[in-house]
Amino acid sequence: MNIAKAREILTEMTESPSLLRHARTVELVMRAMARHFGEDEKTFAITGLLHDADYDKYPEQHPQLIVKRLLEMGEDQIAHAVAGHYTKWGIARESMLDKCIVAADEMTGFIYAAALIRPTRIEGMDAKSVLKKFKTKSFAASVDREEVQKGAALLGWELKELIDFIIPVLYEHREELELV
Repeated sequence: MNIAKAREILTEMTESPSLLRHARTVELVMRAMARHFGEDEKTFAITGLLHDADYDKYPEQHPQLIVKRLLEMGEDQIAHAVAGHYTKWGIARESMLDKCIVAADEMTGFIYAAALIRPTRIEGMDAKSVLKKFKTKSFAASVDREEVQKGAALLGWELKELIDFIIPVLYEHREELELV
């Protein structure tokens, strides 16, 4: 599969602008992780784009529908990573791809939300300010803090390291992501 096909699947299954933006932010972070770990950038990007593709229209069946579609397309590695992008689903994280999607998903969404409420958005944002918000349970309450911690641990990183990795990726694309 190529990126164009992945975007086609995403827009076919997802209408919510916020979920489309989330897919894009996770795609960008996954690309950066692939470069960092010497992995295949295209595979990581597609995984980031499609990890929540069925959530908008079929939340009760998430992620089974997108996983099934990926398997039918012969994209077993991506399907496995998507099937296990939440640790409580009990899917083993066997590859760096499997680990990175867990690390990227919730934390990227959290950082994006934290940037939105700042007067300067992503400009000047640092891990300290994100960690302060992270401790405020009422902020972005739907973000599973335990899952975020597990994602960092899967990479062998402290939470601050994961935040320090993601912020510059979002900053680089701040105009596209409306974080200016």
